[in-house]
Amino acid sequence: MVEPLRHANGALPRIPIINDQSLPSFLTVPRGLEGGSKNDTRLRIFSGTANPALSQEIANYLGLGLGKIKIKRFADGEIYVQLQESVRGCDVFLVQPTCPPANENLMELLIMIDACRRASAKNITAVIPYFGYARADRKTQGRESIAAKLVANLITEAGANRVLACDLHSGQSMGYFDIPVDHVYGQPVILDYLASKTFCSNDLVVVSPDVGGVARARAFAKKLSDAPLAIVDKRRQGHNVAEVMNLIGDVRGKVAVMVDDMIDTAGTIAKGAALLHEEGAREVYACSTHAVFSPPAIERLSSGLFQEVIITNTIPVLEKKGFPQLTVLSVANLLGETIWRVHDDCSVSSIFQ
Repeated sequence: MVEPLRHANGALPRIPIINDQSLPSFLTVPRGLEGGSKNDTRLRIFSGTANPALSQEIANYLGLGLGKIKIKRFADGEIYVQLQESVRGCDVFLVQPTCPPANENLMELLIMIDACRRASAKNITAVIPYFGYARADRKTQGRESIAAKLVANLITEAGANRVLACDLHSGQSMGYFDIPVDHVYGQPVILDYLASKTFCSNDLVVVSPDVGGVARARAFAKKLSDAPLAIVDKRRQGHNVAEVMNLIGDVRGKVAVMVDDMIDTAGTIAKGAALLHEEGAREVYACSTHAVFSPPAIERLSSGLFQEVIITNTIPVLEKKGFPQLTVLSVANLLGETIWRVHDDCSVSSIFQ
């Protein structure tokens, strides 16, 4: 976590959040330290190899240790998984984003689920901070596959009883699963960080980088002091290729906060930022939950278009992908709180209300 900016007198500046409510305590207070230990022998957290640092943070929040698991790859690339402790009758949560290399991490998740099912786990929840193949959620041309549905079927057939995903590319992906899906949003973490900034709330405008993200940006703007909304209209010429056309809304002299669920090659958000500067925006901030950062994303994001690029750690950000404008926030407490509520049969949606 980065240190928040402060005024010259040392005071911590704030922008108002809707209804002037205080931020949820789970963003700062580990559940394992609230009123005694929450250690539960029936709750087990196991980590895949995709993002072990996030898994450890989640376990720390819950006051638990990560479950012992052996994962290795044979010389021919086959994956071997063995649980090294009993999970019979336990509520098991497997933390494994299907980030690049997507196929490797997805197959590892499936084998982990199968190992838990054959070890007689009572409930198996696949915690997928980043759900790969989510963009292939519909047919836009003839003879295309809907890979998101295929992956949902694979996870279900492997033996998962529930899925916990963070900021799916489209909400309809939840309907592809024949098992319950808990959809977690990374907005509270990003809003908490933005609340420490020094800019005036009257200068803010939230920008959706495309028409498809308007609902997401509108919800974000409502919680960010009910800021006005602007939309970048684009025409996509092909996969990972976007052409910006025009801007709907007024950003002149304002601080523009661009909100998206993921940044892949950064083509869409970079061209959108260039358009915002042309239209007179004073500063441009980029906020995204998933930092895929496929080349040439780093070059585009560090080119000076953005005052700051704010992401979360649903996908591990390698040190070589860092740049001065990058800020990485942790969603560990958010996911940890959701895991506890699922295990304890409590409401998850109340976190975001």
